[in-house]
Amino acid sequence: MTSLRMPAAAALCCLALAAPALGACGPTPPTGPVKPSVATSAKEAGGMDALIAAAKKEGRLNAIALPRDWANYGGLIDGFEKKYGITVTDSNPYAHSEDEMAAVEKSGSRPDAPDVIDVADTFARAAAGQKLLAPYKVAEYHAIPDAQKDSKARWYNNYGGYISIGCDARRVRTCPQTFAELLSPDYRSAKVALEGDPNRSGAAFASVYAAALANNGSFNNIHPGIDFFAKLKQIGNFNPVVSTSATVGNGRTPIAINWDYINMGYTDQLRGRGVDWQVSIPFDGSFAQYYALAINKNAPHPAAARLWQEYLFSTEGQNLRLRGYARPVLIAAMERNNTLDKAAAAKLPTVEGTPQFPTQAQVEKAQKAVAQGWAKAMGP
Repeated sequence: MTSLRMPAAAALCCLALAAPALGACGPTPPTGPVKPSVATSAKEAGGMDALIAAAKKEGRLNAIALPRDWANYGGLIDGFEKKYGITVTDSNPYAHSEDEMAAVEKSGSRPDAPDVIDVADTFARAAAGQKLLAPYKVAEYHAIPDAQKDSKARWYNNYGGYISIGCDARRVRTCPQTFAELLSPDYRSAKVALEGDPNRSGAAFASVYAAALANNGSFNNIHPGIDFFAKLKQIGNFNPVVSTSATVGNGRTPIAINWDYINMGYTDQLRGRGVDWQVSIPFDGSFAQYYALAINKNAPHPAAARLWQEYLFSTEGQNLRLRGYARPVLIAAMERNNTLDKAAAAKLPTVEGTPQFPTQAQVEKAQKAVAQGWAKAMGP
């Protein structure tokens, strides 16, 4: 399953001509509802009731990379299935953003193709560039900040968080709170794990970016982050095991760098299993990012795919995100209209300052650097 945003382009509009005889410019709009597969809004599909009816008739949603303990996808899937009677099937819950892209590309129009994807927004931009996504404006599209959505509505960010350090306080004598502390010889036995390979995982890529910021790097220079993890490995502090809820629970990854909402979720999930999982957001490498939702243009269940998007951007869906410690993209709008779950919001980790994000050009430069340097730096 990652932010990196570019200002959204202003939408172009066509002024209606005053004289009816002159006609209107641009293509003639449809005179009635269109098929869900080509609908760019619920209104075009005949309204929400018609979209819901079509989605229920399809009866299924093909998903990928939606682990139940990631940003409360368990609660969201359960809520969607209960509300609409549509079965959500997740073909590979622990896949990464790159795997989702590959699944959409390779599956074509097969009935088992993913209907929707949830990817780091850098990957969403790439998917849009490859013409893999269907444009669709959810009802709350207007409330999504311009910097958090594609101007053509092919993707839009749904939730985000900060890179954090999670630690099992029952296995580690003193839990680290900064990237600098991870270099201590105290962590040679505990070792430090990532959520995967940064060439494939948005969370791992963001972790390298955060480490770069903590080591005199910048959005223009991710190399210090690569060097940091190479040094961790060299001194024996790096753990090659991919961090998951299972490895955290069984002690294989007693220190793990991941999104704050993932690590906070582990705290709740594993409290009754003897795991005292503590979470810190490193002040020396503060890095925030959002994840984007999008519809496969060849979605085998196009109505369910569009309804899923509507649900995840609804008040119910955004508050469910919040209850999973993720920061919903509509949080500001929900605060204004008093629909935000304030109790859940109060549990979010405290951060300082306003998050800054690299540009798309900076992200692409960083991705190229990681692609070229990670394997070499980390060795066999």
